[in-house]
Amino acid sequence: MAKELIKALADSKIFQEYERAFCESTGLTLALRSVETWNLPHHGKRMENPFCAMMANTSRACASCLEVQQQLAETATHEPQTITCSFGLTETAVPVRMGDQLIGFLSTGQVFRNAPTEAQFVQAVKQLAEWGISADTKEWREAYFGTRVLSARQHESIVKLLAIFAQHLSLMCNQIVVQEQNCEPPFIARAKQFISDNQSEELSLDQVAKVVNMSSCYFCKKFKKSTGLNFTEYINRVRVEKSRNLLLNPNLRVSEIAYEVGFQSLTHFNRMFKRVLGSSPTDYRLQFAKN
Repeated sequence: MAKELIKALADSKIFQEYERAFCESTGLTLALRSVETWNLPHHGKRMENPFCAMMANTSRACASCLEVQQQLAETATHEPQTITCSFGLTETAVPVRMGDQLIGFLSTGQVFRNAPTEAQFVQAVKQLAEWGISADTKEWREAYFGTRVLSARQHESIVKLLAIFAQHLSLMCNQIVVQEQNCEPPFIARAKQFISDNQSEELSLDQVAKVVNMSSCYFCKKFKKSTGLNFTEYINRVRVEKSRNLLLNPNLRVSEIAYEVGFQSLTHFNRMFKRVLGSSPTDYRLQFAKN
């Protein structure tokens, strides 16, 4: 499901507009990749570093870049991480999570943290020569020394911007899970509509299966296959999604909201909210109260 969620986010208008604005304002590339993806996230993208683009066209250099991406994927599971490659350029990955599940990364980089030196370029040429790449040319030199240089403060600010955006993408994930139709069978659409209309009431598998004229067992299997979620988990996500808007009303107590959306206990509501969105209802409310 992670790969499908990341694709849906990448195709969304909000990501495409953010990606365009980010690239044009910072001069850096930006990619959104799933944890299941094994490729160079910036190759062929807007604002790709010319030096890195030339590297990507050779298999040995490409393999070296992929190793950096793998290190990032292994370390940036809960907070942003930056790694410097053997050529002195940095790559940064910011985790995107759906509740307690890591689903992908916002990736940027291909920049220097300090201005490159002649000695660094000589070392880079030597390394590339060992890989069978003749890089002691004007084109390689211009690409290397033309690479963007960011100060520590600039880099920190850019990573912070991506971390904030990653939080918004995480919130969008649950909306996609709840709303995604993907040419689903009519009986699934009817079941979802019934759940939406009655989410504040106690709902059982037998009750919803009866609405769509199916046996409970058969409906359960088909529902899981179509949505990727079991019946109970889907209902919990619908209720959590409904509660998000209610939490913006400071006059409503969290306990009131829990029962309003259909949870039978505050403890269960708190547990499911944190599982789906990664924070408690109270923390979620406080976060938006500050904005």
